[in-house]
Amino acid sequence: MTRMTSKGQVTIPKRIRDELGLKAGCDIDFEPTASGGILLRPNGRARRKKSRFAKLRGIRKTGMTTDQWMEFLRGE
Repeated sequence: MTRMTSKGQVTIPKRIRDELGLKAGCDIDFEPTASGGILLRPNGRARRKKSRFAKLRGIRKTGMTTDQWMEFLRGE
């Protein structure tokens, strides 16, 4: 649960910030929905959180080709 301060500020829960890729200084749009709710939408600059596999892509620089790397992993 989030409570609004006297200044009208709220804290967006961490799991929501992570899912939307929100960082300090990001612009956020609040849009009312037909059902009476509010839609929270990052305004352009924020990106969705990368998957754990996407984070690893390209970090291992071995100088080996894919075939050489696969042989190494298989112990051939």
